[in-house]
Amino acid sequence: MILAIVQARMNSKRLPNKVLTPIEGKPLLAYHVSRLSRSAWVDQVVVATSVAPEDEQILSFCSEDLGVPCLRGAEYDVLGRFEQVVRACPDAEHIVRTTADCPLIDPALVDEAIDHYLARQPDLDYLSLGPDNYPRGLDAEIFKRDALLAAAENATSDYDREHVTPYIYGHAERFGLGAYAAHGKLPQHRWCVDEPPDLELVTRIIEALGSDPAAFTWRDCMQLMQDQPEFAELNASVRQKTRPDPNRADKG
Repeated sequence: MILAIVQARMNSKRLPNKVLTPIEGKPLLAYHVSRLSRSAWVDQVVVATSVAPEDEQILSFCSEDLGVPCLRGAEYDVLGRFEQVVRACPDAEHIVRTTADCPLIDPALVDEAIDHYLARQPDLDYLSLGPDNYPRGLDAEIFKRDALLAAAENATSDYDREHVTPYIYGHAERFGLGAYAAHGKLPQHRWCVDEPPDLELVTRIIEALGSDPAAFTWRDCMQLMQDQPEFAELNASVRQKTRPDPNRADKG
């Protein structure tokens, strides 16, 4: 079984309440879950949010509007949250990690990455579909259940526990690591939503391509960015928070 866990919270410092901010009448979380659920490989999608009072809204939206399970855990120990979800799903052998602020995630691209990951079993424990090779906002990480549980048992730093996977990709001596990069080096567009300019760009893309989550692919987004070069200027000033280099070279 392949389980997709979507982390979501309302208390974003740069853009509060962003995951339930609507575009064309649908919150970002709805776009994300609707698109991810179209993956041919993913058997179950679960939203992992926190026990913070404001995240009660996410729980209600998942149960009343999306019809997907939502589990709550510690606000900043997101790794612990993931462990809770995984232990609640004993049949899950492989985990796909995504974040709700990526409303343009492409299920077909996620499936390509899963294909690549599964073809390299049992040697590969972790695979990144990430911004080193694709526009930021198409991101996913795929890893074994055992790798996640090992991280939950051994990770001690606040950073490792808040960001879920650094313990895994930081221990190449223990885990087989890989990265999916089948389409070559692509322009480094920002299609995630961290700040108001990001929301403006994603809104423009969805307005242009349609609010039906099945209406367009990541390639359509790329073509739109090429046809409308001014779109890239909308969030060109936004800088991603820095994080350690995971050195995710594909060893498979």
